[in-house]
Amino acid sequence: MGRAITPEELLDWVPGTILSSSDKLGWKGVSHRAYHYTGLDVFIPPLDHFMVVRYAAGQTPMDRCFDDRWSRAQCAPGDASLLTMSQASHWHWTQDVDVSHVYLSNTLMDRVASEVTERSVAEVRLRDVLCAKDPTLVAITDAITSEATQHGMGGPLYVEALGTQLAVHLLRNYADVRFRSSKDPGRLSSAQLRRVLDLIESRLHEALTLEDMAVAAGLGVCTFSRRFRETQGRAPHAFVIDQRVKRARELLTIGDLAVKEVAASCGFSDQAHMTRVLHARLGLTPAKLRASGRSAG
Repeated sequence: MGRAITPEELLDWVPGTILSSSDKLGWKGVSHRAYHYTGLDVFIPPLDHFMVVRYAAGQTPMDRCFDDRWSRAQCAPGDASLLTMSQASHWHWTQDVDVSHVYLSNTLMDRVASEVTERSVAEVRLRDVLCAKDPTLVAITDAITSEATQHGMGGPLYVEALGTQLAVHLLRNYADVRFRSSKDPGRLSSAQLRRVLDLIESRLHEALTLEDMAVAAGLGVCTFSRRFRETQGRAPHAFVIDQRVKRARELLTIGDLAVKEVAASCGFSDQAHMTRVLHARLGLTPAKLRASGRSAG
């Protein structure tokens, strides 16, 4: 059936007029587009996101083929349709409608599902829901749509919270979750650990948050922190500091970067911060480490 299409590519398959969009707003895991559609008969390839369709204006008989089964409903303002990720579908309607789409990434859904169940998730699927009458679902999607048009203070952070709220609501009411079998569910999988270690290595020179690492593992913050400690024997923050100390020691003993440049490249806030940490961890100052490297050479 080919690769899954992105929300941006949906317009190629379902022609309509874009009314609003979050394309350039810097949101993570959540996106939005609103459309005006005339009556259409369209096949949609699998999407790489979960989709919520909120009917905003106009009403129409709606036919949809989902998982080789046709269903029909009269969709009107206040109703919503759901479409799971990686699912081809066929839609047919006859009247003009305005709709608001909210897309949730698989990373977001997996992370929230893992956090609320405290289990490793293999797959999340939304059920075949063509016409949901759900005020809570509509209220969350409306808030996301409003943010795409009003651009309020702290927009990306606000939408991230709304996306998490929407994911929890979908998981509680409309989703089926398949879990991974694991001999040691309290630890990170090898793939999760590799993603986290790669992130730490590539961003050691930056401010690296617990949330960043949790997202790389596809877990909530609390679950990630617990499983990382179980896997590595140290808290994530302590592990990152150890990696910074290791890199600083290497650069000071075998390189010729200025001490302040070493501090910056290892993610310390300044030279004094690096000096304090090295003395606490190794009992050595940067000057002594550099001298030991030169004497060894």
